[in-house]
Amino acid sequence: MNVMLIGAIAMGLAAAGLFFLRFWKRTHDRLFLYFAASFWLEALNRVYLGLSETPSEGEPIHYAVRLVSYGLILVAIAEKNAQRTGSSGDSGTG
Repeated sequence: MNVMLIGAIAMGLAAAGLFFLRFWKRTHDRLFLYFAASFWLEALNRVYLGLSETPSEGEPIHYAVRLVSYGLILVAIAEKNAQRTGSSGDSGTG
């Protein structure tokens, strides 16, 4: 039962990655590409967890993968905010 739930979570994460990839193809906004990569990385982590002989989320490798995955999301948000503040910049008034 536990392996089946891990597989369902991996499938959901992979589907979310495809969802964001579709938006990236439409807009070419890197935010969506980073989100897709983050969700796929998490999906691969779950697949690895499900295929391991003793599935335990307490292993450091799983935390490292999550750290990279969440780091991608933070980088995407930071880049998007930097673009927004850079584009509004100085309007020349003042």
